[in-house]
Amino acid sequence: MAFVASAGSVQALSRATRYALAPPARLQLSSTYYADYAEIYRTQESVRTVVSFLARNVAQLGLHMFERVGDADRRRLNDHPMALMLRQPNPWTTKYRFIQALVCDFAIYDRAYWLKTRISPEANGLVRIPPQIVTPEGDNWLTPNGFQVDGTSGRTIYPADEIVYFRGYGLDKDVGISPLEALRRTLREEFAASEMREQVMRNGARMSGYLERPKDAPEWSDTARDRFKRNWQAQYSGAGPGAGGTPILEDGMQFKPVSQTARDLQYIESRKLTREEVAAAYFIPPPMIGILDNATFSNITEQHKMLYQDCLAPILVMVQEEIELQLLKDFEPQPMRFYVEFNMREKLTGSFEERADAIQKAVGGPTMTVNEARALDNRPPIEGGDNLIVPLNVTQNGDQSPIPAGTPDGNEDDLPADPPDETPA
Repeated sequence: MAFVASAGSVQALSRATRYALAPPARLQLSSTYYADYAEIYRTQESVRTVVSFLARNVAQLGLHMFERVGDADRRRLNDHPMALMLRQPNPWTTKYRFIQALVCDFAIYDRAYWLKTRISPEANGLVRIPPQIVTPEGDNWLTPNGFQVDGTSGRTIYPADEIVYFRGYGLDKDVGISPLEALRRTLREEFAASEMREQVMRNGARMSGYLERPKDAPEWSDTARDRFKRNWQAQYSGAGPGAGGTPILEDGMQFKPVSQTARDLQYIESRKLTREEVAAAYFIPPPMIGILDNATFSNITEQHKMLYQDCLAPILVMVQEEIELQLLKDFEPQPMRFYVEFNMREKLTGSFEERADAIQKAVGGPTMTVNEARALDNRPPIEGGDNLIVPLNVTQNGDQSPIPAGTPDGNEDDLPADPPDETPA
């Protein structure tokens, strides 16, 4: 068993340290400002929207454990120790928040970590470790030999079998590369545009151009010209206190604007483009995150299906297989007989009306009893409501005595007699 780290030792690590991450874990958003991936998630609206969308839609799915009974049969395990652990990984975290944090970590860093812990002498558990405080160690190119965890209370090194390690493709290294790296230029442009919009809204309409000095103005000395230039740059340009304000001109000068206005620069369209590019980097259909320019009822329905089939399905398969590879062996001597699976049935079976109609057509008759239908509406059961109602014109294949329509008990003597023949001789 690899569950040797106690929950107390994990709590002793305290919170993550706040240290400057070296590139490529940091993105340059301006000439003087760098931000790590966590800061990008906190401050970039498009990244926050897309990553949260992914995490919420995965976290709400049930994660079940099954045993293979045969080639076409399986048995769900509800009381298995691993199933209980996945249902509540530790006493402080629900399954939803645990899976949500996993997907967020993977979407932001392209890697995530779970630490195997002993919650009590009888129970095992899992604790999420923030990726920014974990450093894989070792020269093994297939998988790390251990993991160094740095917290505010110290440094701990855990063997590889005590960590559940999720990672994406990392070129020549066994560590993922954040999707935010591919969005570096897009996010930098968005950051610069946001700074400009903030200055415009703080100081009014900001205009760029040149100053025109009349010919008959008094001659400028070099000292006066340099003084005016320094004062102008210090007061009205860059990030000065009056940037975007109304300048005071002298000697009959005129300001000639030559730049586009905020409306001409299409800031709304540029922000929408940024969200579309971030969504494309995470393979999310634009209508799923509120971009409804070309959305219709039919294509949104199809893209909703595509979300779970093409967008979320690879993430779900990755999580399932890593859990089976790194956790099952700690519970079962023959792990190949068991597997875990996210329940996507409720997301892909359509509305209740569509599902009921398809099932009834496939079966050939009603599939729900009166009491089952009443339970859907929170009504109490009634006597005799546990039997299926079969229409009189429906019978099963091979029934040698079908019930004719119009005869409750199938007795042909109950049928009305044929009318007398009144045809004249």
